[in-house]
Amino acid sequence: MAKKPNYNFEKRKKELAKKAKKEEKRLRKLPDTENPDDAESDQTDGEQESDSK
Repeated sequence: MAKKPNYNFEKRKKELAKKAKKEEKRLRKLPDTENPDDAESDQTDGEQESDSK
């Protein structure tokens, strides 16, 4: 006898993926000044280049 599919699990998985994608898109649309993760990586890159010269 075949196993019955768990549709609730599949639906929840799709909803979580959709929510994560939406959040990622929202963060990409924010200006660079409001996203501290990107600003920090830009500053450290610049410091490393000036130290190596």
